Parts: sequence; structure tokens; C-alpha cells
Amino acid sequence: MEISLARQVISLAGAVTILTAYIAHQLHWMDANKPLYNTLNAIGAAILCYIALRPFQAGFVVMESTWTIISLYALARGRKQA
Repeated sequence: MEISLARQVISLAGAVTILTAYIAHQLHWMDANKPLYNTLNAIGAAILCYIALRPFQAGFVVMESTWTIISLYALARGRKQA
């Protein structure tokens, strides 16, 4: 099954979003406890979860939906502590 160019570009954007947060954290440019880190992770994971729904890829759906939920939880937890 061939995936359209648009879906490829969207999935690339999701991956770049997550990797930007990860690389910035590893290089100490971004604090993992700050909202930006979790926002980038939530957005990127949500995009990739959406892409994994069609064609359905169970492993990626589970991984990316969990990643999204945990990132959103971290964002909500951070707001409660502020």
C-alpha cells in the first residue's frame, strides 16, 4: 500500500516535532519540566497517532496515543503546580 505524499509530509512534521524536543532536551537547550517540551511531544505524537490510524498500525497507534496522553498529563500536572 502506497502512502500519499501529503501523509508522508505530515508524518515527517510529527517526527521532527518530537525529535526537536528530544534533541533540545539532550543538549540542555530545553527543560523537560517546562510546558514547551511537553507541548511539542503532545503535538508530534498526536500527529503520528493520526497517521498510524490509516492504514491501521496497532503498535504505532498504542505507542503514539500513550505518548500523547502522557505528554498532556504532564502539561496538566505542570499547570496545577504553577
